[in-house]
Parts: sequence; C-alpha cells; structure tokens
Amino acid sequence: MFELFGRVHKELSITGHAFYETILSLSELVNRKVQIIRLHWLASTLLQQIDDVTAKVGQQIVAQVSDRLQDQSPPASVVGVIDQTLADAIFHVQELKRSLIFVDAQIRELKMETAQENLLSLQRDLALRSGGIERLTVVRGAAAAGQPLSALPRSSSAYVATVLRGPFLLAPTSDLHFRPGDIVVLIGAQMELDQLVSWFTGQRPPSPRPSQDRRRRV
Repeated sequence: MFELFGRVHKELSITGHAFYETILSLSELVNRKVQIIRLHWLASTLLQQIDDVTAKVGQQIVAQVSDRLQDQSPPASVVGVIDQTLADAIFHVQELKRSLIFVDAQIRELKMETAQENLLSLQRDLALRSGGIERLTVVRGAAAAGQPLSALPRSSSAYVATVLRGPFLLAPTSDLHFRPGDIVVLIGAQMELDQLVSWFTGQRPPSPRPSQDRRRRV
C-alpha cells in the first residue's frame, strides 16, 4: 500500500513538474513577444526623435540667419553660429542612431530566438509524424542558385517554409530567387526532403543501405 502511494505521489510530482515547465515555456514566449513589441515601439520613437532633431535644426538655422541679416552681423559670425548648431545636431543624431542600432540588434536576436524555438517545436511534431525539417544552405553552382522558388522540383509533401537571408526571414513567394548563402527551411516527408538536398547543395542524397535494397528486392 505504501509503495502504491509512493508511486502515485511520484507520478503526480512528475506531471506537476512537466505542467510547470510548460507554463514557464509559454510565459517566456509571451514575454519575448511583448519585448519585441516594446522594442519596435522604442525604435519608432527613436526614428521620430531623429526626424524632430532634423526639423528643429532647419528651423533654427533659418531663424538665426534671418536674425543675423536683420542685425547686419558679419558673415563670419553667421557661419559660426550655423556650424555650432549643425555640430550639436549631428552629435545628438549620432547618439540616437547608436541607440537605434542597439535596439535593432535586440529585436533581431529575440526574433531569431523565437524562430529557433518554433523550429525545434515543429521538428519534434514532425518526428512524431514520420516527417522532417531540413535547413539547407544554397551553394554557389548548385541547381537552385539563381532559380525562383517556382523552379523547385515537384513534391507531394515537401515545401519551403521560409528562407533566411542574412538577418532577414523571407516569405516563400513564387518570385523569390534563391541566392548562394541563403538558408532554406524545408518541411515534408523525410524521404522527399533527402531527394531535394542535391538541388540546393549540389551534393548527392545519401544512398540507401544495402540491407534495405535486399529487402526491397526480396
């Protein structure tokens, strides 16, 4: 009886721990997306501030030149005032741009983490269904290089989920042309994915094992 109670307690503890991990995973995903939204808002604010500084500089220069001309100040003093105004504005804009670059890097990192997590989750689901996910890099000289997505060899289940070009995820549109260095994410039956390897990499797909050939002939 005590052994049964101990086993039930252990099973409930494991189930509770798995449930807790699931809740943590979901909360991390939600927090990450909230952070991305906040960073996008911050980036938009920085861009607006840069525009405001540019507009303000233009107004200041016009006002200063007009005042100096009315006061009949020497041209050298007018130029000096304008130079100082421009220098202050350039310094401010450079600070804003540095902040914008930092925010952009954070957004890119969070998006990559989210995409990687989604791909791993999808890969686990596909494995349960005898499917697969392949990330193939387009090699220079391969059949895919320079070709549009519509030229992809026909397949009953395999399809392109997305294309990673540098830091950007590209939508798989029919007019998208593959470039050397592109990372193509394909989803489908593993056997059909293996047949597409050579089209992207120029390498032959792995040949079946001899034991498999003998079984087929038998």
